[in-house]
Amino acid sequence: MPTAEFVTIASGALRARINPLGAELWSLTDAAGREYMTDADPAFWASHAPLLFPIVGSLAGDTLRVDDWSCPMPRHGFARRSLFELVVHEGAEARFRLIDSAATRAIYPFAFALDVAFRLDGHTLAMEATVSNPGPDVLPFSFGYHPAFAWPLPGGADKAAHKLEFEQAEPQPIRRVSRETGLLLAEGEPSPVAGRTLQLAETLFAADAMIWTDLASRSLSFGAEGGAWLDVAFPDSSMLGLWQVPGARYICIEPWQGHSDPAGFSGDFRDKPGVVTLVVGESRRFRMDVTVRPL
Repeated sequence: MPTAEFVTIASGALRARINPLGAELWSLTDAAGREYMTDADPAFWASHAPLLFPIVGSLAGDTLRVDDWSCPMPRHGFARRSLFELVVHEGAEARFRLIDSAATRAIYPFAFALDVAFRLDGHTLAMEATVSNPGPDVLPFSFGYHPAFAWPLPGGADKAAHKLEFEQAEPQPIRRVSRETGLLLAEGEPSPVAGRTLQLAETLFAADAMIWTDLASRSLSFGAEGGAWLDVAFPDSSMLGLWQVPGARYICIEPWQGHSDPAGFSGDFRDKPGVVTLVVGESRRFRMDVTVRPL
């Protein structure tokens, strides 16, 4: 049933609140009431954890192009501004669904189903998004998570002490997007990761998000010695964005499958790098698990 009321799920260790508008995770707290998500200060960024569908990032001219058809498409797509249907809510689990409608087909001419599940198991929040193609045409799309976690995390560690520990070494260059167009710049930058460790600093984000278009790792840990940690696993996503507005009290750790149009790309959306295509009856899942290690 469609509902605008927040949905709460809980385990003995964690409690999560989800906004059906966008199926967006707004809060993740531990048994002591400590918050691990952004404070959503509107002076910086008022969102919490939008879901990015059917695009990640920006399209050239903010326009979706398919064959000889084109239509405006906002950055990161429309799912984050869509009311999802609540289909399951029991104890530690909630499931939401968004399907195509006349409104979505006016700007994205494809049938789809986007199912998003949240489940708490001990200290882990498991999230799984499933994109399905009910037909009749091949479905092209991208998908991404965009959660903003508290930085600093609860526990008293200094903000400057926080770091990311990747599953594997990440020596490859990072990418940036143009501040003017939002498109992916052709030139990369040297990796700021030393082996597996990225020491976090606000200066890393002075030129906007850091983007890995071919990430070796499928998990990472975020935290600081003497404070709490988050272990983040994303086995189904090959790309990653890290972002914040300098001065804000959050960091976005964003597993993606897809990215902004490369600068100079003006082709069909189905030919864009990073786009997933599903034949009729096919589906694709994207998992993201967040495990809290409190102080």
